[in-house]
Amino acid sequence: MGPTGYSCRMSRRPSRSQHRVLPTVDETSAGGLVIDRDGSPPRAAVIARINRTGQFEWYLPKGHLEGGESPQEAAVREIEEETGIRGRILDRLGTIDYWFSAGDRRVHKHVHHYLLEAVGGSLSVQGDPDREAVTAAWVPLEELMLRLAFPNERRIARHASARLEAGA
Repeated sequence: MGPTGYSCRMSRRPSRSQHRVLPTVDETSAGGLVIDRDGSPPRAAVIARINRTGQFEWYLPKGHLEGGESPQEAAVREIEEETGIRGRILDRLGTIDYWFSAGDRRVHKHVHHYLLEAVGGSLSVQGDPDREAVTAAWVPLEELMLRLAFPNERRIARHASARLEAGA
């Protein structure tokens, strides 16, 4: 008991050595920007998901590599699964990497992005096996910066627009 008759206990922050260290895993995904150049202006197929806080956000389609897939094969498959649009790769746009926590582990994710030209299919999220995408939309390229949720995906979209202007 303290001098006032109340119990007084000081809590101490755990030292760095007392913090639990989460195991780290590497994950690789692929996806990108599938564009339709038949319309004017050119437009890209994007998907919307509900994020962890329940907010509606727009993303570029992407997903994990399966089996012995190359990143290019996974990008074509994932884009078609999540948007319903079949694409043909025109160019590589770059790789984004980021960290996040998932349960009892830290994940270092690498996402390979490609620029694809739409060659068939129809816009739909019905083929998304994970049912993460709630809708898909064609968005004019100049509006992507306003729609995409993450700065690194907006950077990929700017890079795609520059490639298209250069004749990709």
